[in-house]
Amino acid sequence: MTPPRTRIPAVPGQRPSAPNPASDFPPARGHAAEAARARAAAPVAGRIRGAEPAVARTLPSERPAGRGSAEAGRRGRAGERVRVGGVGLDVVTEADVVRWVAAEAAAGRGGRIVTPNVDICRAVARDPALQELVGSAEIVVADGMPLVWAARLLGTPLPERVTGADLIWSLSELAAARNWPVYLLGGPPGVAELAADELRSCRPGLKVAGVHAPPYHFDDTAEGRERVRRRVVAARPRLVFVGLGFPRQDLLIAELREELPQAWFVGCGAAIAFAAGTVQRAPRWMRRAGLEWAFRLMSEPGRLARRYLVDDLPFAVRLLAGCLLTRLRR
Repeated sequence: MTPPRTRIPAVPGQRPSAPNPASDFPPARGHAAEAARARAAAPVAGRIRGAEPAVARTLPSERPAGRGSAEAGRRGRAGERVRVGGVGLDVVTEADVVRWVAAEAAAGRGGRIVTPNVDICRAVARDPALQELVGSAEIVVADGMPLVWAARLLGTPLPERVTGADLIWSLSELAAARNWPVYLLGGPPGVAELAADELRSCRPGLKVAGVHAPPYHFDDTAEGRERVRRRVVAARPRLVFVGLGFPRQDLLIAELREELPQAWFVGCGAAIAFAAGTVQRAPRWMRRAGLEWAFRLMSEPGRLARRYLVDDLPFAVRLLAGCLLTRLRR
């Protein structure tokens, strides 16, 4: 059922420049992961059907219409969901997301936040179950600038790019203000602890309920998944940042949602490592120009060259060209 619109006061203060997430862990594999994918693919309310932009739910937005047509401003305030690259994206700002989480959590309702980039869109295009997993989330925001560009080419512009790496700061600020315990799950060993220290330092009063870096392929067995789930559930967090890469993090979140229905979960890729300072984020001008991928490629060419240049770049080119052709044919 679509939640009612709620006007929520903005959370005071500004977050510092923060890391940008990416899918830095190997994809889930094995029979257990396939079973989890099948469970997550069960039909849910709020599915987005069809290839054209469609309304999925109403998100509160108090921002003015800004540049562009009156229709674009109306879309932003209404929080419609538009379809780009096989993924439905909510037309919201980062501030909208924080206000929505604040209102829903105050009402005792939890949810999932998914932050698709080109790599996630490419995976979703190959797997209908993953498309359902992403589309069933309460909030889906564009992490990658190519998705923002594609939406603009379609004539359904998004107000801004909203990354999990930025949300880890703004939502932690909200959690500190509301005394909500947070949990950090993912990253290499020891990194989540460093991220927790950094978040507490920048967000005084933040309560960290727990941190955990599960081993690779922990979800290949039911026992491995259960160990991780027990740790998170025992901590009783209200906000959980899961940085295990797509789709592993989102499959696990779908299971945890059943046991922690009042908690909010953010699938944030490498944001935990970024927040810890163990991985450097691109300069702000590169992020705004959509060149963060180039910065990361220069930083880790051996690990990212194939993904970025062989897999993601051709997909992004096809996506943008297809959106432009769709707009011209209207």
